Amino acid sequence: MTAAIQHLNKDPIASMAQLAEAVGISRATLHRQFSSREELMLALGLRALEQWQRVQEAAGIAEATGSADPQVLDKAMTALLTGLIDVADEYGFGLTDYAMAVHPELLRRSDELEESEIAFYAAAQRAGLLRGDLPARWVSNTVYGLLVAVRESLRRGDVARRDVPRLLLGTFLHGTASRGNA
Repeated sequence: MTAAIQHLNKDPIASMAQLAEAVGISRATLHRQFSSREELMLALGLRALEQWQRVQEAAGIAEATGSADPQVLDKAMTALLTGLIDVADEYGFGLTDYAMAVHPELLRRSDELEESEIAFYAAAQRAGLLRGDLPARWVSNTVYGLLVAVRESLRRGDVARRDVPRLLLGTFLHGTASRGNA
C-alpha cells in the first residue's frame, strides 16, 4: 500500500499494471488483492480518511469546538494544520483524484470530517481567531487549497519540507498580502 501511495503521488493516473510494476509485484498478484483500480483507490481513500480523522482527534478539534477559549482553539488549529501537512504529503494524490471525490462511501466520510472542521473554524471565528466575515466553509476550502499547494510544492521540490508548517500557517493566518498592504 505504501509503495502504491508513493507511486500515485508521482503519477496520479498510473494504471494497475504500472502500480504493480512500481510495487514490485505482478499485475495478477495486485488483482488478487484489488479487482480493479477503483477498489484499490477505495482502500487507499479509506486509509487517507482514517489518517485525517486521527489528525482531527490528536488536534482535539472536537473539544476545542466546544470551548470559547481562544488559546485552546489556537493550539488545536496549529495542531490540525500541521497534522494535515503530513496527510497531504502522504496521500497527496487523493486531494485531486476524481474517484476519491465521487465514491459514495469516501464522499460521505469526507463530508463528515469536513463538517467537523467547519464547526471548528466557526468556533475559531466566534473567538476572534479567524475573520468572522468569511463563511466557515470558505475557510475550510481555503485550507484544502493550501494542502493542494503543499502537495505540489513538495512534489516539485519548490520548498523544503521543514519550511512547510511555517508557510502553511503563515499563509492561512496572514494571507499573502505584504505587511504594508494588509
